Amino acid sequence: MSASGSRLIVPADATADLVVCEEGLSFWGGVDPETGTVIDAHHPLCGQCLAGKIVLMPTSRGSCSGSGVLLHLALNGCAPAALIFREAEEILTLGALIAAEMFDRRIAVARLAAAEYAALALRSSAVLHAGRLVAEGLVVDLEVTDATALDLTAEDRAILAGETGQAAALAMRVILAMAAAQGAERLIEVTRGHVDGCIYAHDANLIFAETMAEMGARVAIPTTINAISVDRESRCGPDLPRTFSEAANRLADAYLRMGAQPTFTCAPYLSPTPPQRGEAIGWSESNAVIFANSVLGARTAKHPDYFDLFVAMTGRAPESGMYLAAARRPGVVIDIDMPTSHDDAIWPLLGWVAGRLAPDRVPLLRGLEAAAPGRDDLRAMCAAFGTTSAAPMLHVAGVTPESDLDPIPAARRVQVTRRDLAEAWHALNAGPECIDLVALGSPHFSLEETRAFAGVMAGARIGSGVRVIITLGRDVRAEAAREGLLDRLQSVGVRVHADLCWCSMVEPIFPETARAVMTNSGKYAHYAPGLSGRGVRFGSLADCAAAAQSGRAPTEPPEWLR
Repeated sequence: MSASGSRLIVPADATADLVVCEEGLSFWGGVDPETGTVIDAHHPLCGQCLAGKIVLMPTSRGSCSGSGVLLHLALNGCAPAALIFREAEEILTLGALIAAEMFDRRIAVARLAAAEYAALALRSSAVLHAGRLVAEGLVVDLEVTDATALDLTAEDRAILAGETGQAAALAMRVILAMAAAQGAERLIEVTRGHVDGCIYAHDANLIFAETMAEMGARVAIPTTINAISVDRESRCGPDLPRTFSEAANRLADAYLRMGAQPTFTCAPYLSPTPPQRGEAIGWSESNAVIFANSVLGARTAKHPDYFDLFVAMTGRAPESGMYLAAARRPGVVIDIDMPTSHDDAIWPLLGWVAGRLAPDRVPLLRGLEAAAPGRDDLRAMCAAFGTTSAAPMLHVAGVTPESDLDPIPAARRVQVTRRDLAEAWHALNAGPECIDLVALGSPHFSLEETRAFAGVMAGARIGSGVRVIITLGRDVRAEAAREGLLDRLQSVGVRVHADLCWCSMVEPIFPETARAVMTNSGKYAHYAPGLSGRGVRFGSLADCAAAAQSGRAPTEPPEWLR
């Protein structure tokens, strides 16, 4: 590393104007993959085009799928010219590595020391050439990241040398480049994987997966697969356009050819055999990663899309970040002024607010012990937290298994009041009062949530012009069918889809005539305005049931927030 601590991670030349992000940005759901324009309605740069610019941000945040968005932008010529970070960053860095390694499309990635980052942020343009950054009198020499110094096992070296195939050798080269960028000294063995980049959101995902499958890529450890863009088992609802359906199925089939299991769920932790505390795994998908680290006590980095496949192919990951005990200590302590009464909407609100208060640090949430959040409460919190924070885990004092870890000495102390939660409610309720679609299952509904919604809808009638759709994993759908829950839900007009989820749903399965969406998911309430172009309302499961019947969302926060 240079004397200043600044380094070049992905080499490329760039001469461009600067765009400065004061806060992190998720490229998935936050940037249009066709144009490079920021579409996150909650981000200060909404409407700004990043194509061809040198983009500064502290670090990225949100979805692991941002790497795929960046690759698609690189392939269609609308990517930033360079990405410059102040903190550790993996998702967009991986997308730039894949663009360079596999497709010879160059996007520079650098990490600057805090002082140099702050100085650059005051400039209007910059030139990056031959490892030197020059910007209006500022000159920064960048040390190039060196992956050759890592301590590798004989098995690692054999994979790198191509003894297990060229696809595995490619995977190992990228893993080593990421390990060096993260400051890892060696690789760690992981026992299972979860692949996220299987949504047909753009052509880059299909191009990458089919290229790897044609190279003979195969997973080396048990590997589940995330939600996809089609419901492969059901004819429920309208048909997708043939070209889209064929491409989405080709994408799923490519991962199955590589040995992934056809689980097609964004909630792999709901399986009968979830990861155990202390188990080192290689997962992607932000809500799954945060839940695995936080609630199960397993250990995984928030691996970017595509990198998750490389980890599954080798069974190896950089020994850094959440694999290390020190990185799991809280860096922010958040004291919650917990309302004496509340409903289930509080958990995604808490997660969303906590993420904004801890955008790049693991937080410890205190004050929730008496509320005794259950598994689905924690799932909702983790999913919403992942939209506003880059951190791969959180702790809940007295609830999650590692909440007794001492905060780091420099940990900040902040407080969340009822007013903060009310402001979050308003931020997630910018849509109109009249709604015509209720969206449930982001992340995928559990069996318990399916039972609960069937219960509140018993004997009800869905309002005229309102659609209600639930997404869940195929294993949960099978259990719900055995219990008669699907028949009960379908009898009142609820559509139930497995395999796909709200973040992968497209028209016409997403009703083309819908103009306003009601959801109980903090994650989907955050991403839906950018992903769907619709107005969004957020509330509890009971609020969603009431809106399904009346076609109207609550116009004021719940009583416990007033």
